[in-house]
Amino acid sequence: MKQKEKVNYIMTELRRLYPNPIAPLVYQDVFTLLISVLLSAQTTDKKVNEVTPSLYKIAPNAFKMAELPVWEIKEYIKEIGLSNTKSRNIHKLSKILVEKYNGEVPESFEELEALPGVGHKTASVVMSQGFGHPAFPVDTHIHRLMKLWKLTNGKNVEQTEKDAKRLFPKELWNLLHIQIIFYGREYSPARGWSLEKDYITRYILEN
Repeated sequence: MKQKEKVNYIMTELRRLYPNPIAPLVYQDVFTLLISVLLSAQTTDKKVNEVTPSLYKIAPNAFKMAELPVWEIKEYIKEIGLSNTKSRNIHKLSKILVEKYNGEVPESFEELEALPGVGHKTASVVMSQGFGHPAFPVDTHIHRLMKLWKLTNGKNVEQTEKDAKRLFPKELWNLLHIQIIFYGREYSPARGWSLEKDYITRYILEN
């Protein structure tokens, strides 16, 4: 199967399975999206969605979050992995947003990635889901599936992102990265993976 045929097949199937996918993290605005994505590193989206409502109730914006001491932020997110580091980063990040950006989340990769605890993947999610700019955040599902589909050599997530952006139409990036995540969770989980269930991979390998 030629690469272009592969890409078209994948896009067609994902569109059929998930025509209108909704981002898995629950948020109210760009600030709460940023915090939720930061919290989701090495933690499930489900767990983030469970702990953030009570935090956002008392600190729905950067001004309120910056006023909270680190220990109090940690109290709200203690069930989440790396809560010590994340609570410190949230506090620092919020203070920077207040002092430098008047409480607003900056709308550029460079400024986002300069914030404490914000890496390229987090910035990509905020740029795509928060601001609507084309981006292709690569998580473990996307990295693994792109390798299974032989669309990347999979040496690292940076290379996988470059290959995804090269192969898929730019206007579909924001939709596709969510569709691939959903497919990975439902049909191609890392634990208990089977070629029988992962039918897109099976079709690609057989053709």
